[in-house]
Amino acid sequence: MANSATASLLCTAAFLLSAWSASGGALNVKDFGAIADGRSDAAGAVLAAWAAACFSDGVTAVLVPAGNFLVGPVALRGPCKGPMTFRLEGTVKAPADPAAFSDEYWISFESIDQLTVNGGGTFDGQGATAWSRGGCTGASKCRIPPVSVRFSFVKWATIDGISSIDSKFFHILISDSEHITAQFLTVTSPADSPNTDGVHITRSSDITVAHSTVRSGDDCVSVGPGAAGLLVVNVTCGPGHGISVGSLGRYEKEEDVKNITVKNCTVQGTQNGVRIKTWRSNYASSAYNITFEDVVVKDAANPIIIDQYYCPHLSCNDQPPSRVSISSVNFWNIRGTSATKTAVNLMCSSANPCRDVDLRDVDIYYEAGNKPVCEFSNVKPISSGIMQPACSPSHA
Repeated sequence: MANSATASLLCTAAFLLSAWSASGGALNVKDFGAIADGRSDAAGAVLAAWAAACFSDGVTAVLVPAGNFLVGPVALRGPCKGPMTFRLEGTVKAPADPAAFSDEYWISFESIDQLTVNGGGTFDGQGATAWSRGGCTGASKCRIPPVSVRFSFVKWATIDGISSIDSKFFHILISDSEHITAQFLTVTSPADSPNTDGVHITRSSDITVAHSTVRSGDDCVSVGPGAAGLLVVNVTCGPGHGISVGSLGRYEKEEDVKNITVKNCTVQGTQNGVRIKTWRSNYASSAYNITFEDVVVKDAANPIIIDQYYCPHLSCNDQPPSRVSISSVNFWNIRGTSATKTAVNLMCSSANPCRDVDLRDVDIYYEAGNKPVCEFSNVKPISSGIMQPACSPSHA
């Protein structure tokens, strides 16, 4: 009976595939059994459409049309015969209950060479239930909720014009990948939703995040270990925790972070503006060639911050100073307003002081009317151009 059902499904898929391939169109998940009622799980239909497209010849696409589709956890895997497109025109909704997830993701694109995700649709993580359980905030050990959309071992990809709302954990995770452009994204979750980073990049190279708006409960864009050759440009951030390199140094044998540029961004109403953060630990790594340039900060609590004493938990007082080496960092043309008097705060490690930290044309005002201050330790910042606040060893 099972063999008969399988054969029937394969025959149906083959028929649909030949028809759509001949027309150069996309495989519609509705033709594989998906129902746009927001209640019937369409995961099987999405997987079937993906498999049919993946193993066909030529450029192929999977279409999720207008409508609301409930989709359980799915891994859309390659390698495929040719470039793949996942065109999301409707809304896919995750199961609301975190217990429905056995893996650390909701939708995962894996081991694909040449991928496009577009269509103007929405990934809805339905994260409120996970947030109410704390999302691992303040706990050293807990079960981490699933990432909404993961790109793992993906090369040459474009993520274009999609929205992600109310993720349970990170909205978009790019890991172990290269040559990816994520652009014209709209990412939204409440300011009090824990760990809902907009885009997190780790162990990946040649990644661009551009022309996007991120409102979250955590970092708008976060850069993890092993990120190299990253450009964040024309991103509007807030609310959230700002644009961050880190956290780094939490685990042993982390890869270095290098060649990171954040440019032409606006950060508003956030906990931080632009930040580098490392854990207090014995685990050594390096972060270098990092530039924050042409950034407008509005009402940020910490407009410019290096925090090598980062610890969101309560068990760090007995930990050693950070061994992450931070060097060749530029804060150029950072301007705007600070919600606190300390507009620049460079707290480097006593065990591994920061080197070559350059501040140029920093012009930040304290909203309360008093002059802002620059505070720093275990670093000798170099400053030039317009400096408000003054930030050099002679002004310590």
